[in-house]
Amino acid sequence: MAHRFLSSTNRFSARFAFIFTVSLSCTYLCYSILFCRSTVMTNRGYEGRRCPPSKNAGGKKLLGKLDNCASLEVRSALDGSAAPRGYSDLRDIKATASSGHSDDMKLRNMSVAQKYGNKKLPNALIVGVKKGGTRAVLEFIRIHPDVRALGTEPHFFDRNYDRGLDWYRGLMPRTLDSQITLEKTPSYFVTKEAPRRICSMSHETKLIVVVRNPVTRAISDYTQTLSKKPDIPTFEELAFKNKSEGLVDSSWNAIRIGMYILHLENWLQYFRLSQMHFVSGERLITDPAGEMGRVQDFLGLKRIITDKHFYFNRTKGFPCLKKPESSSQPRCLGKSKGRTHVQIEREVIEQLQEFYRPFNIKFFETVGQDFKWD
Repeated sequence: MAHRFLSSTNRFSARFAFIFTVSLSCTYLCYSILFCRSTVMTNRGYEGRRCPPSKNAGGKKLLGKLDNCASLEVRSALDGSAAPRGYSDLRDIKATASSGHSDDMKLRNMSVAQKYGNKKLPNALIVGVKKGGTRAVLEFIRIHPDVRALGTEPHFFDRNYDRGLDWYRGLMPRTLDSQITLEKTPSYFVTKEAPRRICSMSHETKLIVVVRNPVTRAISDYTQTLSKKPDIPTFEELAFKNKSEGLVDSSWNAIRIGMYILHLENWLQYFRLSQMHFVSGERLITDPAGEMGRVQDFLGLKRIITDKHFYFNRTKGFPCLKKPESSSQPRCLGKSKGRTHVQIEREVIEQLQEFYRPFNIKFFETVGQDFKWD
């Protein structure tokens, strides 16, 4: 009886040992398969995050796949965190920034943005005013490595609004998450519908307005028109309904643009005054670094654009950008900038100054700045 019991126990032990061994083997096999698969997936994921250049795939399809991971890696590199192998050029951007070589850094940031950036709606707009110095502000701020700007005027919020925001976004340059997208269209400031339309895009948009003595601005505006249409009436004929009585024709666009407070009141229905920055067109000529320093502060940018970037061109009567290391020529604005104004009688200028005075005073009080145009 005892023998039979021991025999049964031995068989049970052998069977248990066999089952345990098989179970352990199966567990090890499953674990090995899962571990191998995980390793493969991890390697694939790493390769995806590396986001190789687009030479192996085409255009928009590849860019759609690269956008998410590229922005993550670029942001990590610019923030100074560890970047995977192959992104040493991004670490170089940060190093270049700290050394102050903004021209070289701008080229690097542009290159990276073009490869890995996204097209975004603008964070900021230069909305006016015509002949105030908007082109100068655009060209000057574009040398900042954290700004990417559209070079042409899209006129979206005044002439092309029916094309839609997707069309507008498609015009924009590619930017990194850390960069500001900017565009300039000076006619926005005097377009009644523009503030509402911009607000509907984003009520947090930052707005830059370049203003200038409205009398000088009107003469500059006329001078530009005269260069294109030499047969137009004289400035005096267009500016006055009755010159002998000093009755100014405020319906003439060159005069009406300079009535800044009327246009500003329309903007303040949709935007806070703190969202608007007013650049002095006069100080932009006499102290470009100071004015651009305030623009950089307004946009939340580090002050990289300084006195070292400018020199005064006596021929044009306007500051120009010193030549970058990559160019043999300095960068001045086009021939249409700094052209000689038509000569206007002193009496006409004084009459216009008197006309604009109440508008100027109200404008100064509203924005909290005295531009000293009298």
